[in-house]
Amino acid sequence: MMTGKIAIIGAGPCGLSQLCAFARAREKGGALPEIVCFEKQSDWGGLWNYTWRTGTDEHGEPVHGSMYRFLWSNGPKECLEFADYTFQEHFGRAIPSFPPREVLFDYIAGRAEKSGARDMIRFGSAVRRVEWDDAAGKFRVASANVQTGAENAEVFDYVVVASGHFSTPNVPHFPGVEEFAGRVLHAHDFRNAEEFAGKRLLIIGSSYSAEDIALQCKKYGAQSVTVSHRTAPMGFKWPEGIEEVPLLSRLEGTRAHFKDGSSREIDAMILCTGYLHSFPFMEERLALQTRNRLCPPGLYKGVFLLENPKVMYLGMQDQYYTFNMFDAQAWYARDVMLGKIALPPRAEMDADAAKWLAREEKLGDPFEDIDFQTDYTRDLCEATDYPAIDLAMVSDMFKKWEHDKEESIVGYRNCSFKSPCDGAAAPVHHTPWLQAMDDSMDCFLRQPE
Repeated sequence: MMTGKIAIIGAGPCGLSQLCAFARAREKGGALPEIVCFEKQSDWGGLWNYTWRTGTDEHGEPVHGSMYRFLWSNGPKECLEFADYTFQEHFGRAIPSFPPREVLFDYIAGRAEKSGARDMIRFGSAVRRVEWDDAAGKFRVASANVQTGAENAEVFDYVVVASGHFSTPNVPHFPGVEEFAGRVLHAHDFRNAEEFAGKRLLIIGSSYSAEDIALQCKKYGAQSVTVSHRTAPMGFKWPEGIEEVPLLSRLEGTRAHFKDGSSREIDAMILCTGYLHSFPFMEERLALQTRNRLCPPGLYKGVFLLENPKVMYLGMQDQYYTFNMFDAQAWYARDVMLGKIALPPRAEMDADAAKWLAREEKLGDPFEDIDFQTDYTRDLCEATDYPAIDLAMVSDMFKKWEHDKEESIVGYRNCSFKSPCDGAAAPVHHTPWLQAMDDSMDCFLRQPE
């Protein structure tokens, strides 16, 4: 039985997954409740909606995006493919497995456009406060038009939080940084690797951002890149000019000192130190409290807030899977909101959440992580009508990708994979990644001569 009015916060990949899930139900003849998707930007895409701006945008709102100019997918596109809208369908032919950002944005936008999702989105509308009314059993959502400042308050039965968790930087302090004469920025504000051409760059961090920004800056001409880790080095076979060292202990002028006693001169420092799960617009008892992990505590099925299951969080996990996992979550959430899936009693939800959490805490390596997130995504898919996708094949591709990176951190993007949705084999890109300086969609899709 369909009931209620639904608020979706954010029209990035997660919010668009939720809107597409409802659009698919509508295509099958189902009636939908009133749905309002609040998006503070002027277009959809979330992080993939690239902007040169940092700090605040043209309306004084915090800049959401952390996307940078020369970003290419750091995982096979086949691992994130939408089961109901393949790359082959969108581009009309097979394309290489590691596209740059413009290509992926075009793919995301293409599905959203086909789904007719735009009519459910209120662009330029920022959510300011979400509160739960115990007596009424409903949410009060206050929002504002970012252009005019006009405020609005509405009542909803469900709230889907799809605002992401890669927009509020975690910024540590290092002694001496106040007197450092060079450029200091967080990865959130990194936009163009060409800025660091000829520079001696220090990167703090040991995860995907540190890995990718280090490679990109060296590719576009950095004199040297030093990557400083807190716990353990990434350990790749880095190209000449990239070196890993222990954590930075202090800065003295332009000299960086590390915990192993070594030091070196640097010109700039990029903090690839992660992001905070931050929901300042949510009433405290409705705000998810977690660090970046595969199984955020407090959520049933990794989606429903145990304290109030009418609040749903999408994409809040640390991620191997992305777009299709967001879909799996959105399809499940949709069916709960449409009354097709009944949530069990609180005790059962607690037990199920505890089971997944206990398993996550025993994971020992990336391959076990991949198996965990594969099983999680499959668990959601099996409960809904989400189109068939070969998750075992996706899991194998992730594991091969991990191996390929170990073999060649500069060459793994030159590999190709097959679609788990339609079996289409990707061609090898016409230019090896390290030599591919033009990241435009036109160049990427150009047929080899």
